[in-house]
Amino acid sequence: MSFDLPTLPQGWSYVPLEQLAQKNSVTYGVVQPGTHVEHGVPIVRVNNFKEGRVELSDLMRIDPEIEKKYGRTRLQGGEVLLTVVGSVGQVAVVSEAHKGFNVARAVAVIHPQQQVDPNWLALCLRSPLSQHLLGSRANTTVQTTINLKDLRALPVPMAPEYERGKIIELIGSLDDRITLLRETNATLEAIAQALFKSWFVDFDPVRAKAEGLEPEGMDAATAALFPDSFEESELGLVPMGWNAGCVADIAVQKKGSVNPLASPNEWFEHYSLPAFDSGQSPVLEHGESIKSNKTPLPEEVVLLSKLNPHIPRVWLPVKHGKNAVCSTEFLAYSPKAGGSKELIYCLFSSAEFQQQLCQLVTGTSNSHQRVKPGQVLKLRLAIADDSLFIAFADIASPIFELVYANRLKAKTLTQLRDALLPRLISGQLRLPETEALLENMLSEAV
Repeated sequence: MSFDLPTLPQGWSYVPLEQLAQKNSVTYGVVQPGTHVEHGVPIVRVNNFKEGRVELSDLMRIDPEIEKKYGRTRLQGGEVLLTVVGSVGQVAVVSEAHKGFNVARAVAVIHPQQQVDPNWLALCLRSPLSQHLLGSRANTTVQTTINLKDLRALPVPMAPEYERGKIIELIGSLDDRITLLRETNATLEAIAQALFKSWFVDFDPVRAKAEGLEPEGMDAATAALFPDSFEESELGLVPMGWNAGCVADIAVQKKGSVNPLASPNEWFEHYSLPAFDSGQSPVLEHGESIKSNKTPLPEEVVLLSKLNPHIPRVWLPVKHGKNAVCSTEFLAYSPKAGGSKELIYCLFSSAEFQQQLCQLVTGTSNSHQRVKPGQVLKLRLAIADDSLFIAFADIASPIFELVYANRLKAKTLTQLRDALLPRLISGQLRLPETEALLENMLSEAV
């Protein structure tokens, strides 16, 4: 099969993928996995791929009797995985943590030869060139599918070993920085969420005072804001003096819409579901590119997806411009006096709220379920004194400012990595100039 390929530097060459893999190793996994078995063998599916790695959450496990028929794709560590059905082109290198797993039919397993670093193959498969070559030959009749014959024939650029190692190291350092920023943000969000749960769900400070103890992790002024006993309410026991209320007591839903097409040359900061799923990074678009009405965002806002609440999507735009809009897949809420966007965000993100939200749906299958917008404001919760809500915001606000700053850094590093990757593995950008460029850009980005 012929490919229209860019010219490589002297000493580089294109090699078909199958020649870089062990014999008969470019293959796919379990065709008919059956139903989930609680203590079965875990298999990697398309939904387990995230940002170049395999997520261990939401793993399907299959009957060992079924799995043992697919020993050729049983993972040992060091293989390269590529999604070949549905959301094709996602890549990951298998770690030791996945040893003994298998893969689904929609995932191809590539066992590199001993002298070929799996990280090099993964970088090449991630590159725009490989993605384009595979995509141009994909079958899209029912759902997008990459043919294994085309995958095996895929030309992989092979640099001299030393250069391959340095390129892997450079791109890997960017991947590590991006991962660290995202992990830091996950930790920061967990801290804010734990504080919210402790104060407003579990009422830990009130319980401590009721037992004659000092609440942990707060100064005397903050502790004084909590009562020292409980009272009965429509919601059961709540702290003394708190009210049994609902979301409408702390938030108001933004109504109205704008038509960006009416301002075709203006820039709009567009918050959409694809943007949320791509690192919570809104897209800057001209009005002429936005084809339907959108909801304008007020200055203080929290976005809640009304689609399939079994996949929670809550977005806190810490800062945004005057032309910020969100797709109609989101419901936009602003805080009322005494409340805060941080409070609403933590409420909407909490497991307790998400459980209630899943009851407010129409539609049968997960992919078609919608939240009933009019019911969200009616969800019940205990309402504390404004001074306590303000105290929470004073603590949570700096946390989310840092999350926002880290998200911007991760976006910058991602753009840098994605710009460097195709030029590095094609030899268009050589190592000495890349290292100098990277050092300068990292000093500005982090």
